[in-house]
Amino acid sequence: MTLNILFLTITIHKRKISSQEAEHQEIVEKLYEQNKDRQISMYRIM
Repeated sequence: MTLNILFLTITIHKRKISSQEAEHQEIVEKLYEQNKDRQISMYRIM
């Protein structure tokens, strides 16, 4: 009888983002919220 055991190690590191990436992400989130609010307000009118 042969028993094969596989060992797997996964290491996760927190990604450091630059100030430019953080600023871009903030703009994207702001635009997303504005579009979401616009869609919600259009449904309320109908």
